[in-house]
Amino acid sequence: MTQNQHNISDLRISYTKAKLNIEETNPCPFKQFEKWLNEAIESKTVEATAMSLATVNEQGQPSVRTVLLKNFNTEGFVFYTNYESRKATEIDYNPSVGVCFFWKELERQVNITGTTSKISKDQSEKYFKSRPIGHQISAWASTQSSKIPNREWMLAREKKLNSKFSDGIVPYPEFWGGFQISPIEIEFWQGRENRLHDRIVYRLEESNWSRSRLSP
Repeated sequence: MTQNQHNISDLRISYTKAKLNIEETNPCPFKQFEKWLNEAIESKTVEATAMSLATVNEQGQPSVRTVLLKNFNTEGFVFYTNYESRKATEIDYNPSVGVCFFWKELERQVNITGTTSKISKDQSEKYFKSRPIGHQISAWASTQSSKIPNREWMLAREKKLNSKFSDGIVPYPEFWGGFQISPIEIEFWQGRENRLHDRIVYRLEESNWSRSRLSP
């Protein structure tokens, strides 16, 4: 190990900010999630809606990336992407996914597993039109997950599209839209001292949600 390197095995902190009792959680996991998300936003957590999304390809190889939650209700959690991207291709093959929210400012995680399906075109188009125009154009400019020669190639596409849509009207791209994750399990994790963390898991059993505590 060189002088400027750190011994990462010695890096650790103790979590002491809060605790999580099963009796104090909401019987509905979506209401519990809403409570925690609001607290994350109010605590000025950076990108509170960011979630790590795990998918699996045909060879069983997992991949993970960060996407943004854009809507949720008792039906599930919605994010948007290019339908020709790697994540979308893997979802087409295997709709089972996992996501993780990590709110370090609150020493909390939420882990969700479930199945994924496309939302309606009308919903996707409505959201697309609500995005800033630069984001609309970038959806057209990016051939997401495909190989490109260099960044300049992509910027040239963006410049051309800015000129093409100079009137400010960007059509909805059919290759872009939303996915909804319909959960079967939602776990709330609160960091505690000495790694004895609080873990409360909700599991969907037929049409009802059960709650139980897990050992850390």
